[in-house]
Amino acid sequence: MADFPIDGGCDCRAVRYRIESAPLFVHCCHCRWCQRESGSAFALNAMIESDRVTDLGKAPELVDTPSASGAGQIIARCPTCRVALWSHYAGAGSRVKFVRVGTLDDPDLLPPDIHIFTSSKQPWVVLPAGTPAVPAYYDRNDYWPQASLARRRAMLASTP
Repeated sequence: MADFPIDGGCDCRAVRYRIESAPLFVHCCHCRWCQRESGSAFALNAMIESDRVTDLGKAPELVDTPSASGAGQIIARCPTCRVALWSHYAGAGSRVKFVRVGTLDDPDLLPPDIHIFTSSKQPWVVLPAGTPAVPAYYDRNDYWPQASLARRRAMLASTP
């Protein structure tokens, strides 16, 4: 487990942030939408309560973007270099940030807890043994640690 806090930011270092605690869960998403959006084989996102992420630099630009669900997402991008730093999805809204793990100063600190939408993963991607992998999405009660489930309940209860 990583020691927190951990810092991250964009390529030009104008937007900087600090993750103050462990994320709720880390997804490696292999859906075609994430492949297209990231320009890569998957997206690696650390889900964390927004109030556990501290802004250290310039504010990101929030870009309203379509999503596979049809509900859309808001992507936080550096206004200078345009790197995507995190997203807010419709389900949790601004309460949760899906931080792009690749924007951490040390992305090795947050490996995936689960691989999702593996039914559409690139055939050359080899998934590691020992990490859960599911063909689509999943029931969080089956995979999340109890502490993360409790944090999620507390977050949902404390925000309108």
